[in-house]
Amino acid sequence: MVKAMYRWLTGIVVISIVFALMGCPGFAAKKGPYTVAISNGFVGSEWRIQMVEDAKKVFEEYKKQGLVKGELYVNHAGPDVTAQIAQIRNMINRGFDVIIINPNSQTALNPVIEEAAERGIVVIVVDQEVTSPRAINVVIDQAEWARISARWLVEKLHGKGNIVAINGLAGHPANEDRWRGAREVFGRYPGIKILTMTHANWDQATGQQVMSNLLATYPDIDGVWVQDGMAEGALRAVLASGRKLPVMVGEARIGYMRLWNQLKQEKGFSTIGVVNPPGIAASGLRIAMQILQGRQFKDGILARGNTCYVPIPGTITNENFDELWAKYKDKSDAYVLDGWLTEEEAQSYFK
Repeated sequence: MVKAMYRWLTGIVVISIVFALMGCPGFAAKKGPYTVAISNGFVGSEWRIQMVEDAKKVFEEYKKQGLVKGELYVNHAGPDVTAQIAQIRNMINRGFDVIIINPNSQTALNPVIEEAAERGIVVIVVDQEVTSPRAINVVIDQAEWARISARWLVEKLHGKGNIVAINGLAGHPANEDRWRGAREVFGRYPGIKILTMTHANWDQATGQQVMSNLLATYPDIDGVWVQDGMAEGALRAVLASGRKLPVMVGEARIGYMRLWNQLKQEKGFSTIGVVNPPGIAASGLRIAMQILQGRQFKDGILARGNTCYVPIPGTITNENFDELWAKYKDKSDAYVLDGWLTEEEAQSYFK
């Protein structure tokens, strides 16, 4: 028993020393050019398509520099966790140097992430965090993202009123983090009453139907807190009902902004859109490239030992709407205001 305990402690010490000498958990510098794969889970939104396109742009930039080779391999698993695990295992067997994951679960992928790390693969998780210490999370703070619009809603309601909440995909990591953040804000105001919280799966049509149902159920709605990907649908449902517009949060998406522009001029409509950047996968790729080349994170950069928070690119309100609308109005309705780390910004996270 004593010998077994000694061996276990010795192993822990050795692993700790090795990790301390590496640029990230469980990985040492590797010679390029490198191969890169993206494992995407839920794909039922234009946001995910834009995410992949952003990553391809940065991949092509590195390809011109001779740092990556082949093509950016992308696979969509859908919302099923088991399918995503199988997908990642296939990427491991194919020998990719980097696997970027937009995960369906915060915990269920941990064993397959461990498998990848044991094979010397850099695992970058984007958009929402996983708990595995063998991956590096490159994310915005989803809870703070939600707090920003929740604070705006409470301020516009002067701290009191009946609100409804429309969330994304139930159980999804980003969804749960966002609702936790929003709920923290609402919980500070006794005058705010949450009539109900429901889900519309980050889908505009579903968001419109869900909002229509809420309007039929609750005659007195003062405020609507809704996640991006559904806000346009929720707003259209209110307009179709003929009811007075409640105070509503919105989204940094061109389709919503087009409607916002019209209502702002006609009715003095005021709302908010907080940018949730599809470019987060491109930022993750930039971080991965630093790690592959053996660079170490600066002290204090990683929260909880494996999470690199990148800035939320911005917020749209009536105060800056006209400037941003003039810049982006010719984009398609599906386009989301965006942003990702430059190479210099990515390098600034490292020693």
